[in-house]
Amino acid sequence: MEDCIYVSSDDDEWYNNDDYDDEDDDGFPEVELESNGICGKGPSCKVIRKESLLAAQKEDLQRVMDLLSLKEHHARSLLIHYRWETEKVFAVLVERGREKLYAEAGVTLEGKDEHTSTLSTTEVTCQICFDDAPVEKTTVMDCNHRFCNDCWTTHFIVKINEGKSKRVTCMAQKCNVICDEGKIRDLVTAKDPTLADKFDRFLLESYIDDNKRVKWCPSVPHCGNAIRIEDDEYCEVECACGVQFCFNCLSEVHSPCSCLMWELWMKKCKNDGKTVKWISENAKHCPKCHNAVEKNGGCNLVRCRCGQSFCWLCGGATGLEHTWSSIRGHTCGSYKEGKEEKVTTVRYDLLRYTHYYERYMVHHNSSKVEANMKQKLHVEVLKLEAGELQSKDFSWAENGFNRLLQSRRILSCSYPVSFYVFGKALFENEMTPKEREIKQNLFENLQEQLEINVERLSMFLEEPFADYPEDELLEARMKIITLSKVADNLCKKLYDCIDNDLLVPLQQWDETSLNGVTWTPRVYMASSNLLGIEGDDCVV
Repeated sequence: MEDCIYVSSDDDEWYNNDDYDDEDDDGFPEVELESNGICGKGPSCKVIRKESLLAAQKEDLQRVMDLLSLKEHHARSLLIHYRWETEKVFAVLVERGREKLYAEAGVTLEGKDEHTSTLSTTEVTCQICFDDAPVEKTTVMDCNHRFCNDCWTTHFIVKINEGKSKRVTCMAQKCNVICDEGKIRDLVTAKDPTLADKFDRFLLESYIDDNKRVKWCPSVPHCGNAIRIEDDEYCEVECACGVQFCFNCLSEVHSPCSCLMWELWMKKCKNDGKTVKWISENAKHCPKCHNAVEKNGGCNLVRCRCGQSFCWLCGGATGLEHTWSSIRGHTCGSYKEGKEEKVTTVRYDLLRYTHYYERYMVHHNSSKVEANMKQKLHVEVLKLEAGELQSKDFSWAENGFNRLLQSRRILSCSYPVSFYVFGKALFENEMTPKEREIKQNLFENLQEQLEINVERLSMFLEEPFADYPEDELLEARMKIITLSKVADNLCKKLYDCIDNDLLVPLQQWDETSLNGVTWTPRVYMASSNLLGIEGDDCVV
């Protein structure tokens, strides 16, 4: 993964010929454009395909087996306990010693079987069913507890069916030693081979289910791939199947919104989104009780159930009587300067949410429409390649398209950030009113600039530039490249503003529980890492 290159632009103009004096041999200016993400260098990342899952797991198992001279089932028990963090296993070994390492994970190395060494008969009384069984029909685990095979098998089958077969402990009272997976497999296979296969699948999938650095791709239908990141940090990734998602919460990519904000926003949109849309299209708020009122007739003098009459045109309170031409004591045909409406907290909250929700949905819907431009753009590029132009490199069109989709998504997700950071739900006491006003103006100014450039980029990408003469094509190319760079730079500034200006008071927190959801503010530090998985060496 290479570092993305950010080109700063202090100019308010979207196009400046002075920035592009150098031209390559084909007559087009030489311009570098990174199309693979919005941020600096992201964490290293691999796609683990279904068929290579076993090899990926074996790699970590072998490291622990070699270092500690352990058998595979002991190494697996250690790694499952420490969530497949090999570095943590080694750290505990150094800090607490081998004995503590094993004890905490329930690992006991094979000891001498006390029953076999002291018994003078060939039978053993099972301490579970209290039946006598031949020694050869009993099994002893590493903890030296020996029971009959029937009791062991029943115990293992119950655990497998409960989905608790990754760490099956001994049946003896107060014994937390993990049972040998080889012995579990042999006993269960003799009784139910299908269940033994299920046990093996649980062990294999534990590498993903219990590993905080590996997660299944959330694609539907499931592609069968998993993603492994090497660095323990928040990031957004792209699977080989093309699905992009947040590695932290497995939802769609949502930076610069934190996972907490995104979860709260999705819940709010689900609960309130349809209501907001309906109210904005069909209802007005009563000036007295502030409830939403739907008009059921043609007359613009309406009355709320609280008894208040008001004008449907302007929402102003009125009397009950009206003539053919006017409502008594009311006129709204002329604009009155400086008349501010007093609203209650409930109405204010609804109006505020409506403001951000509408802008979020506009850009969200635009991104869906623009995503369908890919085929049309591909046709345009094919036309250009078939022409007799001097240059045959038209990657700038695809790069501009990718930048448009990325910038549009970031712009859309920036509105939930505004809603929560400048509202009272999460950070009411973190900023003074004056600080909030200054920071809000700064952030909204960046939003506005990004919005302007995104719309311009969208407009130019929709033009039929494949039909342009070469001189106009050159101009269109320069516009798309320039706007792509400006949008890239503005996205970076938006992230920097969130990290360094909006959330400075929160950076001292290690972890904060808000509304029942644990949120780590440091997710913003890498929130723009969108990884494109490319090439064979990204596949285990």
